Amino acid sequence: MSLPPEKASELKQIIHQQLLKMDVHGRIREVLAETIREELAPEHQQLSTEDLIKALRQRGIIDDVMKELKFVTDVNEKERTSAPKPSTHFVEREPPVLKKSDGSKMVDATTMLSICDPVHMVLIKTDTFGETTLVASYFLEWRSVLAAENGITNVAVELLGVGTESKVSVGVLNIRLEMYPQLNKTLSPEITNTQFALERQKTAEKERLFLVYAKQWWREYLQIRPTHNERLVKIFAQDENGINRPVCSFIRPLRAGRLLDTPRQAARFVSVLGYERAPVIGGGGGKQEQWCTLLAFLCRNKGDCEDHANLLCSLLLGFGLEAFVCVGTKAKGVPHTWVMTCGTDGTITFWESLTGHRYIHRPINPDDPPLVEQPKPLYPYRTIGCIFNHQKFFGNCQPSDSVEVCVFDLRDESKWKPMSGEAVKSVCSPGTTSSVPPFPPLCASAIDAAVTSNEIELQLRILVSEHRKDLGLSTVWDDHLSYLLSPALAAYELERTTSISAGNEEFQDAVRRAVPDGHTFKGFPIHFVYRNARRAFATCLRSPFCEEIICCRGDQVRLAVRVRVFTYPESACAVWIMFACKYRSVL
Repeated sequence: MSLPPEKASELKQIIHQQLLKMDVHGRIREVLAETIREELAPEHQQLSTEDLIKALRQRGIIDDVMKELKFVTDVNEKERTSAPKPSTHFVEREPPVLKKSDGSKMVDATTMLSICDPVHMVLIKTDTFGETTLVASYFLEWRSVLAAENGITNVAVELLGVGTESKVSVGVLNIRLEMYPQLNKTLSPEITNTQFALERQKTAEKERLFLVYAKQWWREYLQIRPTHNERLVKIFAQDENGINRPVCSFIRPLRAGRLLDTPRQAARFVSVLGYERAPVIGGGGGKQEQWCTLLAFLCRNKGDCEDHANLLCSLLLGFGLEAFVCVGTKAKGVPHTWVMTCGTDGTITFWESLTGHRYIHRPINPDDPPLVEQPKPLYPYRTIGCIFNHQKFFGNCQPSDSVEVCVFDLRDESKWKPMSGEAVKSVCSPGTTSSVPPFPPLCASAIDAAVTSNEIELQLRILVSEHRKDLGLSTVWDDHLSYLLSPALAAYELERTTSISAGNEEFQDAVRRAVPDGHTFKGFPIHFVYRNARRAFATCLRSPFCEEIICCRGDQVRLAVRVRVFTYPESACAVWIMFACKYRSVL
């Protein structure tokens, strides 16, 4: 039986600490001196190993050490060597007991110095209406604390703005860093500074080499067809701090744990995160370049189409699919990004990250005779310039970049020009100093769906009553009819999540029973991704159908409203509202 090197090293360290604790070395020296003085003749005062062991055993020192070193046998060792159990099988085991002294065995300062991932801090401003704004995004180099006395250091960092204000200071943040548990030995500032300098040098060299490669790849791409210069081939993108990064570094397989169960549920989650284009200063109708890092996107709960597509692609990769972000255009040449998955059977599926809709791609063959019926594309995409994920990058080099005639055979280099996988890996793989820090795990929702639904519903009732009062109308609420609207809202959300239409027969039957003969029923469902009741009500009034229900006039008018909040990770939510009324028909 042999121990792995790390286990052997740990065992040596435990024994060494125990020997120091019992002062075994001192006791051995005493026994050695006493044995030489008392038991050996002056002319034979050379002690063999056997003599020393015999003397230590006689004085009980070896027994004392063995008593202190308690070796625990693993009762589950037999379990682990037996046939593997399915993942649904759980074995009851004694919970591990953590001792306070175990902290000193974690990692030494030298090992921690090799962890080059910075601490990513994001500053968000939230106004009184719940609207969030990204103020600053900062990557903190925390390893200076490894060289600090007592493991404590204070750092003052200047926070800069984002986007067009990335060179403008927004303030200074004072940070106190403390190592816990304290390190047994701190490093010298010279060591840490040398490490940082080496990392910066290594990063700069990798980025320089990738830039040289990317320029060569681009020249070769243009030599295939000069018109390629007009295609949307995106190799680099600016993050919120105005730093150019390879687009592949914005993608990384992301597993949602138990927060999301299916790829389609992941698409629904991404679609309920707010959509907001990066602000542009001045006119001209241009689009501001800003691809947010994942943490910045999740913290403010809204972003541009690129942010949504990057997150959805990362989640689909986490679910084991072969997913890519597509860069191209929609109608009227508007730049857009979406996600594509390649099935093992060759099926190409487009995923619209802003809506959660899915489209099967069936290419049109332009060489077919005119009489051959061609599939009519349902997706809104017009052209495609490139696709990429965390490991691969392909430029579209087919004669036409129109999506409807594109063939997505990525192994055919005459259709898709690939970048070197090694080149992409050098700057985008996890652990490289030039890549974005590891993605944070998704957080469970902090919203209580039932409580929030009730609060919004109560606020809407007050707003409707006040609005009707201004029009000189009285308001009578029908609580029973309001409750009957719930199944419809649940069915709408289920359809958005699964793309499967749930039967609404029970809802329709319940409404028919609740509406007497000679009465008319009208209902209007609407969907939001925010929880501001006043803002939602103002939007509803802009719809003629909803305004007709809210301002309904007639005999025996009864109003109903039902709100259903569906929560998703990161406190994202889908808010469904249905206004309804029933009244006696007099015409």
